[in-house]
Amino acid sequence: MADGSGPDGGSGSGGSGSDGGSVEVFEEQRPRLTGLAYRMLGSVQEAEDVVQEAYLRWSKATGVEVPAAWLTRVVTNLCLNELGSARVRREAYAGPWLPEPMVTDADPAELRESVSYAMLTLMERLTPAERAVFVLKEAFGYSHREIAGFLGESEANTRQLHSRARRDLTAGPRFRPSEPEQRRLIDRFMTAALEGDLDGLTSLLSEQVTVWSDGGGKVTAARNPVTGRAKVLRLLTGLMLKHADAEPRMLSLNGEPALAFFWDGLLGAVTFFEFDTTGNLTAARLILNPDKLSHL
Repeated sequence: MADGSGPDGGSGSGGSGSDGGSVEVFEEQRPRLTGLAYRMLGSVQEAEDVVQEAYLRWSKATGVEVPAAWLTRVVTNLCLNELGSARVRREAYAGPWLPEPMVTDADPAELRESVSYAMLTLMERLTPAERAVFVLKEAFGYSHREIAGFLGESEANTRQLHSRARRDLTAGPRFRPSEPEQRRLIDRFMTAALEGDLDGLTSLLSEQVTVWSDGGGKVTAARNPVTGRAKVLRLLTGLMLKHADAEPRMLSLNGEPALAFFWDGLLGAVTFFEFDTTGNLTAARLILNPDKLSHL
C-alpha cells in the first residue's frame, strides 16, 4: 500500500466533519477496532475494555474528518498504555501466561494469520511499540507514514520497529500444516488420548515437544513449561486419568483448529497445537484458566 493512503482513506482528524460522536459510525468500526485491540493485547476482555474507553472518548469528539483513522489512533495508543501495566501483571502471573482464545470466523482470510495462536504467542516477545507497528502494518495494511502519525513517531523509526519485529518473529517456528492436515493430526491425538493409547501418543510427539499450561492460579496446572517426550507423556497421562469423563470437541478458534474439552457440560480447557513437517507434535498450549474461557 503506497504511503499516504490506507484502509481508512487517510489519517487526519479535525476539520469540519460531523461524524464525531455518532453511535452508528462507531458501531460500524467496533469489530475492526476490537480485532486491532485483541491482536495488540492478546486478551479479549482487555480488548473490549479498550474499545469501550475509545467509545467514551469518541462520544465527546467533534469535527472528526476521518473517523476510522481517528479511532485507530485512539485504540492503538490506549493499547500501548495497557500493555505497560499488562506486562507487570503478567510477570506476577501464576505460571505461564497464554493469550485468550477467540472466535475469528468472521475475520477475512487475510487477517487470520495475524491472529493465529502461534503468532499471538510469538508477539509476546516484542516491545509494545514493535507490536503496534507490526499489527498495524501486517494485519491492517497501514503505511509507515500513517503509522508514524498514529504513534507520534518518525516514519524512519516505524520502519526500524517493523524491521526488528519481523526479525524477532521470523526467528520462531513458521511451519503450519494446512487446516485439513491440522484437523487430521489433532484427531489422531484426540483418538489416542481417549483410548489411552500411549504408544499412539508417543509416536505423535517430537523428542523436544513442549507443553505450556495456563491455569492462572485458578485451577491446577503446571507452573513451568514441560519439555521432552517422556515428561510430556507423563503430563498427558495424568490429565487423561484426572479427566477421564471429559468430552472433546474440535473448534475453530484464532483461525485454526483447536481441541476443546468439556467437563460436566462446561468448557474446561482449550488446546492449540504446533506440528513439524513430519507431522510430529512440537508444542501444545493448554488454556485452563476459566477467566480466559468464559467468553467462549
